[in-house]
Amino acid sequence: PFSQENSQQCTYLCGNSLGLQPRLTAQYQQNYLQTWATKGVFGHFTEIEDSKLPPWLHVDDDVIGDMCEIVGANKNEVAVMQTLTANLHLAMASFYRPNEQRWKIIIEGKAFPSDHYAVESQLLHHNQDPATSMILLEPEDPQNPILSTQQILNTIDKHADTTALLLLPGIQFYTGQFFDIPTITAHAQKKGIVVGWDLAHAAGNLPLKLHEWNVDFAAWCSYKYLNCGPGSIGGLFVHERHSQVSPSSDSSKPQYLPRLSGWWGSDKSSRFAMENNFTPIAGAGGWQLSNPSVADMTALRASLDVFNKTSLSALRQKSVKLTGYLEELLLATKQEKEFKDTFTIITPSDPEARGAQLSIRLAPGLLDHVMHVLEQKGVVVDERRPDVIRVAPAPLYNSWQDVLRFMVVFKDACKEAANKKDGEAESSVMVEGGKEDKGWSEVK
Repeated sequence: PFSQENSQQCTYLCGNSLGLQPRLTAQYQQNYLQTWATKGVFGHFTEIEDSKLPPWLHVDDDVIGDMCEIVGANKNEVAVMQTLTANLHLAMASFYRPNEQRWKIIIEGKAFPSDHYAVESQLLHHNQDPATSMILLEPEDPQNPILSTQQILNTIDKHADTTALLLLPGIQFYTGQFFDIPTITAHAQKKGIVVGWDLAHAAGNLPLKLHEWNVDFAAWCSYKYLNCGPGSIGGLFVHERHSQVSPSSDSSKPQYLPRLSGWWGSDKSSRFAMENNFTPIAGAGGWQLSNPSVADMTALRASLDVFNKTSLSALRQKSVKLTGYLEELLLATKQEKEFKDTFTIITPSDPEARGAQLSIRLAPGLLDHVMHVLEQKGVVVDERRPDVIRVAPAPLYNSWQDVLRFMVVFKDACKEAANKKDGEAESSVMVEGGKEDKGWSEVK
């Protein structure tokens, strides 16, 4: 990519926030727009010559197989639909069924705000008090934001008899910690707790095995490591044991897990009959509401075609090396006297406990100036106030040179920030005239 201000080539290490646009995307989108312009409604049914895109009627089916490879699912366990938070709500409408014995939901204390709001609103919707019904996992050490697997298991045990649902991120957005999904899932399920995962920072980042790990449900977005563009379509996983559709004894109504329903989730053989007798598709597709955006699906198709040129295992091998190289350079820098107290890595050092992201906590008062220098020199990362920057070498498009250039500029930025005497004045100027008056750090 290129810096917007001066068209200089930049180093982009922000795929954990928004992935870069694949070269295929513009081509595929132009094909879609041309079909719409020339075929109108017939685009739903027409095969287009020299186009890899299916007729719009089948655009969601076209991506399912490849998406199942991304998350490790059987073909009937994934639906590409809606957006992340909407899919969490749709899943919780089916899987959060509080009663007098079980009503609590366990999430991490520093959950991404949208997840927190979703859980809180589900509790309120069921007349539960979030103050007593939402169990927040907080780090045992305030200076170390990592949640150990044992701490999570202990919290599950403590609230096992009264908890209905556990909802955690596959990778924690702030720290970059990759949770032990199979161990946590199995432990909670043995206690009778339904387990869901937010995979926003995991899908496309590292290999997943949702079916094998027996996850109840999961949801993700496609604009981070899946590179489909801002606000693009999300994904939903529902384990096949929950999505069976069985005929009833009187043949009037099929038996299936209760849900919020829409016409695109109805059985395809009767979808266009318009008889208002809902029979869901067997599988995760039965949770779909409306027909999906073809523009979104086109962006996803372009991205998946890039992923199909390699494998997640190969990308993961490269990612471990790239992130390890970044960590090695950061730790070597900390050995230098002038940088000893400038920053700390808060992401786990174990490669198996993290993805492509390293979160770096700066000393107080340095963030604004460090970010300012990075951006001025064409290095793109993102920030989490008050003092954390997140650096994500995405293995699909980042290189060793990207990591090295970040380190060169980062060291200069830290040195300048530490030596700057009038840090508070600089910060106030940025708040008044820079990105902060637009809420940029919150958006990111």
